[in-house]
Amino acid sequence: MNSKTPPSDPVPSPGPRQLTLGELASATGMDLDGGAETAVDRVASLLEAGPGAVSFLANTRYRRQLAQTRATAVILHPSESVEGYPFRILYSRNPYFDFARVARLLNPLPAVQPGIAPSAVVAADARVDAAAEIGEGVVVQSGAAIGPGCRIGPGVVIGSDARLGADCRIEANAAILAGVRLGDRVHVQAGAVIGSDGFGFARGEHHWEAVPQLGAVIIEDDVCIGANTTVDRGSQGDTVIEQGCKLDNLVQVAHNVRIGAHTVIAANTGISGSTVIGSCCTIGGAVGIAGHLEIAAGTTLTGMAMVTGSITDPGIYSSGVPASPNREWRRNAVRFGQLEGLVRRVEQLEKTLGAGDKE
Repeated sequence: MNSKTPPSDPVPSPGPRQLTLGELASATGMDLDGGAETAVDRVASLLEAGPGAVSFLANTRYRRQLAQTRATAVILHPSESVEGYPFRILYSRNPYFDFARVARLLNPLPAVQPGIAPSAVVAADARVDAAAEIGEGVVVQSGAAIGPGCRIGPGVVIGSDARLGADCRIEANAAILAGVRLGDRVHVQAGAVIGSDGFGFARGEHHWEAVPQLGAVIIEDDVCIGANTTVDRGSQGDTVIEQGCKLDNLVQVAHNVRIGAHTVIAANTGISGSTVIGSCCTIGGAVGIAGHLEIAAGTTLTGMAMVTGSITDPGIYSSGVPASPNREWRRNAVRFGQLEGLVRRVEQLEKTLGAGDKE
């Protein structure tokens, strides 16, 4: 469907839904302590919740707030012992996870409005499913294919021969460039660029020569890409982000990187070329990862860690220097420069003491 078929009359965002606690328990598999017909329509923190709201407790530091909350229902771990509180309880083994599920049930995404906006530009040989929504100012280039249920926001560029699976959501002004492959239910936030050229240059005697970036980007099902994040195409092979990964805003993924399934990466992290990150890793904000490394599955890198070598044993790794009072930091900075001399003095002292022991 490439003819200009304006979306049907705009339907306003559904906003919060009203559901009963029984419906929420049934949809999420949580146990309810009663009040199945009680209606709720929003979520909130314990202190901000009022009648009609669902809240949760996942950190025992906030347990005292249970006595103060006005929430209609609270999601709690079964190990929590609560008596005498006026709210209903939804029991969950993972309260924060189920809170997220409840929040989505009460706040569904806007429905897709199939059709192509009048100002969109769609190449004659592009394939746009009849059940997709193409917003104002979208450009769909030659050979591209957009699957059913996709929602393409205003100003998006879909490059030549790009492929989008079903139910993808591409927000305003994002760019899905030539040859990129997206699986089903991929969500790309505003301003992200998928498939830009990698940083590849060969050094000559007096100048740098750009190396053509001939690979693609493959993003599997259920991946989320944050705002203004960039994912470079491969130089010869492909850059691959496996299913279920979640990337925050302003993440840089260089050419030929592979990120394993269900890994999460926080904002401002940079991953250099040809690095392979295993599945189920957790990477904090502003982490720097050098190129051609391997990071074991299940690894956690805390914020501002600098990774310069492969990690073969999963665990928690850190290297950022915590902030300290300025005067203390300046003294320590001076001492950093004295470490080499100190090491040499200690080595000499050990040699002297060792000689004395032999005598």
